[in-house]
Amino acid sequence: MSALTSDLAQELDGGRVPSPSVPRRRTRRGRERIGRIGMYALLVVLLTVVLLPFLWMLSSSFKHDDQVLTVPVQWLPTTWVWSNYAEIWTQIPMAGYLANSAFLAIVITILQVLTGSFAAYGFSKVRFPGRDALFLAYIATIAVPWQAYMIPQYVMMQKAGLTNTFTALILLQAFGAFGVFLMRQYYMTIPDELNEAARIDGLSDYGIWARIILPLSKPALASLALLTFVNTWNDYMGPFIYLSSNELWTVQIGLKSFIGQYSAQYALIMTGSVISIIPILVIFLAGQRYFISGIATSGMKG
Repeated sequence: MSALTSDLAQELDGGRVPSPSVPRRRTRRGRERIGRIGMYALLVVLLTVVLLPFLWMLSSSFKHDDQVLTVPVQWLPTTWVWSNYAEIWTQIPMAGYLANSAFLAIVITILQVLTGSFAAYGFSKVRFPGRDALFLAYIATIAVPWQAYMIPQYVMMQKAGLTNTFTALILLQAFGAFGVFLMRQYYMTIPDELNEAARIDGLSDYGIWARIILPLSKPALASLALLTFVNTWNDYMGPFIYLSSNELWTVQIGLKSFIGQYSAQYALIMTGSVISIIPILVIFLAGQRYFISGIATSGMKG
């Protein structure tokens, strides 16, 4: 009997008899694998839906005008019209439009990053009466649609003699409540002990903001810069309202030159659209690591 007991113990110790938890573990792993496959399949479907318009736009940029709006959709052109990418530079001052868009996007982005980060420092690290109420009132302006105050803004710029100038667009977009909110949420994750230690060392609030807070906020700054650049670059209504001279038009306004009274040059419109998204694509790919990190950490603490 003792020999039989010892043999059974050896078999159990040797792993010849499977534990009851092994099948459960294998089942759990199988479910996790199926869940991952399902998630990847869903992401592929969503990615396809998102990319389809861009793929159609890219394909249309190599077509003739009469092939762009065919039914059913012709995904690949029968004849590749490579000359569209050379012709567009002669049809309209495309280089000038791109330069105007780049100038506005860069200047407004720099100003929004500076003003947003500095205001966010005051709302998160400086204590003064009514701070939270003022912050809530300022953030509440995000809910007000731009169309509600579009006309008063235009009247103000007209009386100041700033219509048909870049200055009007820069002044109106140099401040943004969303940028303040984004940066404040990120600053709230930075320990207050760093500010207190800096004050003991003799730094003022300006010095703390410039030498302590900003170097620690690169992900949030990159996120705000990217979002502001994209919004400014894609802005149509602002330049359309304030810029009447062709020399000041941005690329979004310039593309409407291909729309005539009775017809439109659809192929060149698609070509210009492809060219216009290249700067945004390059900037996003270069800063996506900081962008994802900044968005992920900006909501950690309220």
